[in-house]
Amino acid sequence: MKLERYQIDAFTDHIFGGNPACVVPLEAWLPDPILLSIAKENAVAETAFFVHQNDKIHLRWFTPEIEMDLCGHATLATAHVLFSILQYTKEQIVFQTQSGELIVTVQGDRYILDFPSRMPSPAPLPDNIRKALNIEPHEVYKSRDYMLVYHSEQEIKNIIINRQWFDQINLDPGGVIVTAKGDHCDFVSRFFTPQASILEDPVTGSAHCTLIPFWAKKLQKNTLHALQLSDRIGQLFCQNKKERVLISGKAKTYAIGYLWTE
Repeated sequence: MKLERYQIDAFTDHIFGGNPACVVPLEAWLPDPILLSIAKENAVAETAFFVHQNDKIHLRWFTPEIEMDLCGHATLATAHVLFSILQYTKEQIVFQTQSGELIVTVQGDRYILDFPSRMPSPAPLPDNIRKALNIEPHEVYKSRDYMLVYHSEQEIKNIIINRQWFDQINLDPGGVIVTAKGDHCDFVSRFFTPQASILEDPVTGSAHCTLIPFWAKKLQKNTLHALQLSDRIGQLFCQNKKERVLISGKAKTYAIGYLWTE
């Protein structure tokens, strides 16, 4: 079977920045092992698959290891493919997903993701996470992911993960966010996933479902500018809206081609 494949750099305005995601349109769902095999072969953090069914667009996300319940950058990448390449004509896209309906609109050259808010609660720091870190956090919280708060942007840049300890953690399907107030933006972050082939996710939209309500409350402002400090750097424009968060960013098309499943 021959399938279209798009590779998009999300949350960036230039190629080789942001977070790469593959997007594969389907006429009908393939068996899950095939979807996972495609994601493994693509070898990026996430591959998004979507199917039009009864005037709705059903969207799923796979890492090279598992299916995810929510993914921001691959949702943005899918919206970019639909709006910019496949000439989707409606004003907004309503994706049907494991995390409910996700709405994406376009404003200028930015895609705006309407995602659920996941305000974290204070939590103890698991011993394996503590041992995996070269710098101990100032505060610890948890929602789907653990969120570790630090004193400065420089500490976030300096964090090194010891995989021997880190990969003993079972957070399926979550990960560990590290964050601090930004020097030239409202807040910065990085994101790490235990037992994953890609340890550090370059830009993690879903983590901002937790970061946005936390920093909105801490900074007493609902409109926020964020940077994710991976090597590729991601830029996110955020808005806190009580039960929802708006996460917006840009995208660039890197490659268009085909894949075969047999």
